[in-house]
Amino acid sequence: MLLTLQGWSQIKVPAPSPGETLIQDFGLGKIEVTYSRPSLKGRVVFKEKSELAPLTEIWRTGANAATKISFSDNVTIGGKSIDTGAYALYTIPGKEEWTIILNKGISNWGTNGYKESDDIVRFTVKSDKMKESVETFTMQFADVKPESCELHLMWGNIAVRIPITTNVKEKIRAQVEKALTADNITPGIYQASANFYYEWDKDLNKALTYATKATTAAPNAYYLFLLKARIEKDLGDKVSAKADAQKCINLATDQKNPDYVRMAKELIAKL
Repeated sequence: MLLTLQGWSQIKVPAPSPGETLIQDFGLGKIEVTYSRPSLKGRVVFKEKSELAPLTEIWRTGANAATKISFSDNVTIGGKSIDTGAYALYTIPGKEEWTIILNKGISNWGTNGYKESDDIVRFTVKSDKMKESVETFTMQFADVKPESCELHLMWGNIAVRIPITTNVKEKIRAQVEKALTADNITPGIYQASANFYYEWDKDLNKALTYATKATTAAPNAYYLFLLKARIEKDLGDKVSAKADAQKCINLATDQKNPDYVRMAKELIAKL
């Protein structure tokens, strides 16, 4: 018996529910999810008293240890601001909607040790039916934008989307304002400032101010003239936009960058 056990301990076989770690850049930080992936193997899931994840019962959202989700920057989930750190991700499947739970019990083995008093947030999301069945429980990030994303859970023919948001505008604004007080401001700082006020803050006049300073500080930077032309176009100044787009074309042609020549010509065509 001892020899048999020793021999077996030296043999490695695939895990029945292999682990996976997802890392997603989001906002100014990262989100990391660690979970194990069970497979259906002909079993029923998300049904009343089903063998796998029965309805109305708390689920570890995977297999083995409780699924863990970590944030390196503050986010908002279920209408609540979530501090940086790691949390256990529990769920309660329902027929039409699921309860999503972030809990302090990151060292729990599955639901063992779970305490509702350790919940950080609880909220519900709708569940959707998929045409194709997913054999192995899958989590993925989707629709990733600067200040919002979704964490998708998919198994069998059920899909759930967990919305996550963050607020980075004010943090970027603070960085921009600090950079603009430096003794030596580079063209790159003027460019980043112009981009912030153009794309994030929607203050076109400020964006134009810093785009102008950028082109003055770097008169051969064709990409800066295209940025300036885009801002002028949105301000309704077609004459200036055309002139700066043409400047971009001339400089980009001399520096052999056909992509910027094409983009500047496309902008002129839209004036």
